[in-house]
Amino acid sequence: MSDQSGSARSLTASPLLDSALLDTALPGASLLALDIGGTSLRAALVTADGRVLERLEARTPRPATPDAVLAAVTELAAPLAGQVGAVGVACAGAVAGGRVTATAAHTFPGWTDVPLAQRVASGLGLPCAALNDARAAAWGEAQAGAGRGVNEFMFVTVSTGVGAGLVLGGQLHLAGNGLDAELGFVSVPAAWGPGAAVPGLGRLGPLEFESSGTALGAQAAALGFGDARALCDAADAGDARALEVTGRAAALLAWKCADVAALLGVTRVAFGGSVGLRAGFLGQVRAALGAFPERYRPELVHAALGADAGLIGAALWAGGSGEGAAQR
Repeated sequence: MSDQSGSARSLTASPLLDSALLDTALPGASLLALDIGGTSLRAALVTADGRVLERLEARTPRPATPDAVLAAVTELAAPLAGQVGAVGVACAGAVAGGRVTATAAHTFPGWTDVPLAQRVASGLGLPCAALNDARAAAWGEAQAGAGRGVNEFMFVTVSTGVGAGLVLGGQLHLAGNGLDAELGFVSVPAAWGPGAAVPGLGRLGPLEFESSGTALGAQAAALGFGDARALCDAADAGDARALEVTGRAAALLAWKCADVAALLGVTRVAFGGSVGLRAGFLGQVRAALGAFPERYRPELVHAALGADAGLIGAALWAGGSGEGAAQR
């Protein structure tokens, strides 16, 4: 997150940590973005206005231990590092102060309080900023995509899980413990995922266990549709059983969007991810949102930047567009 002192720094300074970044990049200079995911690692050159110029990709090592992943992503990014003045990293997990702890330890074993920004900075010789991947995507969409012109904005990805990022008052919201905007782990009535019985409310579990692509895939298999894509295809074709399943998932997401609007005044929500980008599914979320009072119905749109949102957001954050925005 950016230094708020306002003092200028040389682009040739020693690598700096996440809390003491370059205040600004050179006008028009490219930035380096890295995306650390459970399946793949990506590196890209991104312009100061959010255009991706070049990209590289490699498979995430197995097992995805910190040493293995950081060595692989440094090697991947090295050919691009000489062209930039700063690097931003988008990574799954709880990210705060440039350090990351995995929330899916089975995917990222050994990732507990890893100094991600420091190690990337040392490996590439560049100042480095690190963000959670959903928060990076939210910043990318806010700066260069579907959230432009909106002060209170939320990005939601519905894919393997349900992730989110919040922009409030034009600033990216970042909690000190790295667990801000965890929409996938708010409580909803549990029908498919594990949950705990709460007296008077029944069984409650995480939204992600009910409405994510993984959850829809499990429900699809139980109903004989094969996978989440086949289930959504069937819903788009009007299959009543499929529509019931996707409709429940959509209604739970709509409910939580209304809650966020009521709590934080969010006026636009952009949906991304393999499920969230489907027109039929977003239509179901919009329909379900119609049951709530008008003042709690944010505008629902598709994310504009696709799979590049996290890369673009991480790059722009590192390049200075996040100056003064971090809420620590």
